[in-house]
Amino acid sequence: MTAHRTFVRRAAFAATAGVAALVLAACGSDKPAGGHDMGAKESGSAAAASPQGGDHTEAEGRNNADGHNNADVSFAKEMIQHHRQAVEMAGLAEGRAASKDVKSLAARIEGAQDPEIENMSGWLTAWGEEVPADMSGMGHDMSSSMPGMMSAGDMEELKKASGDDFDKKFLAMMVKHHEGAVAMGRTEKSDGKYGPATRLAADVVTAQTAEIEQMNKMLGKS
Repeated sequence: MTAHRTFVRRAAFAATAGVAALVLAACGSDKPAGGHDMGAKESGSAAAASPQGGDHTEAEGRNNADGHNNADVSFAKEMIQHHRQAVEMAGLAEGRAASKDVKSLAARIEGAQDPEIENMSGWLTAWGEEVPADMSGMGHDMSSSMPGMMSAGDMEELKKASGDDFDKKFLAMMVKHHEGAVAMGRTEKSDGKYGPATRLAADVVTAQTAEIEQMNKMLGKS
């Protein structure tokens, strides 16, 4: 009987020792089943997700592809002043013109050229260039500085006119003014480098050539 109890105690001890050994073996391994190292896997994923320096440089190059030159700067500075005078002339039509067609044309000129002034001013600021001061309504004579510009005397004459007299003077002066803008646009198309500026120049040539034809018809010219 004593021998039987001794055998049972030994068997229970052996079983307990075996379980303990299995637990220790499992805790001693820091790798999951299959032997894969998760630390190495995470490191590889992070490396794959990091951007390549070459791609960033190429993106910057694409953003800076549209350069500009002196012709672009001159075009922007001069066309801003040219447009400002056209907008000033157009602004006179509402209270002075007799013809609805003249008033409609003046409103269209003002609506088209105001945003273009803002665009060109933005280019100059981005290029580190000074935006010309607004001389509209100050009586400064810029007729010799750009083609098609009205003199101070011309502007004063237009301001004093009204009715049919205003319509005729406005149309005749705006034809001359547009012809100057078309010449400036053609120069920019030929000599400019900055894409948005040359495209604006092309738009000016197209739109204002059409308006010249319209105004000549309104004046009774073929």
